[in-house]
Amino acid sequence: MRRILLFMFVLACFAGPAAIAQTNSPESQSGSGQAAANSTSAGNYSGMYTFLRDGEFVQITQEDKGKLTGFVSRYGDLQSDRGAFLDQFFKRGALDGHNLSFTTDVVHGVWFQFHGTAERGPGKTVNDEGYYVLKGTLTQHSSDANRKEVAKSREVVFKSFPQDVSAPAGAPKD
Repeated sequence: MRRILLFMFVLACFAGPAAIAQTNSPESQSGSGQAAANSTSAGNYSGMYTFLRDGEFVQITQEDKGKLTGFVSRYGDLQSDRGAFLDQFFKRGALDGHNLSFTTDVVHGVWFQFHGTAERGPGKTVNDEGYYVLKGTLTQHSSDANRKEVAKSREVVFKSFPQDVSAPAGAPKD
């Protein structure tokens, strides 16, 4: 229940203004919003995406001129923070066409770098998981007690969360 409330709070704080702007855009009012979104070289990839484990996520927001803001919300791995929810805000983030990258702040000796692409996924509508996907290399940097840095890289695919989380189950979707 806490996760659902946290998810809804984060969604309202970060995705609410973007959803309102999108709802009031000329494309959405003309009924051809989907065609207009697909006609551009890159979509609006703002939203929440899966992360490494169930319950963890990445929130990204596209800003002007290719700037990307957001954060990673994940469970701690250290003995001192195991199971605690940690938020790691982006120190840097950029979107150039479909190329996306971000670097998080250091929290408890751990930080992440992502380099990859944002693209359409298997979801049919924005209300489906995986409408957009982030594909690329995630590098987890950590330092031990002796300040020795260790970096582990892996190929990842992060799927977008459904954007229509406010509709009750069984409600018709646009």
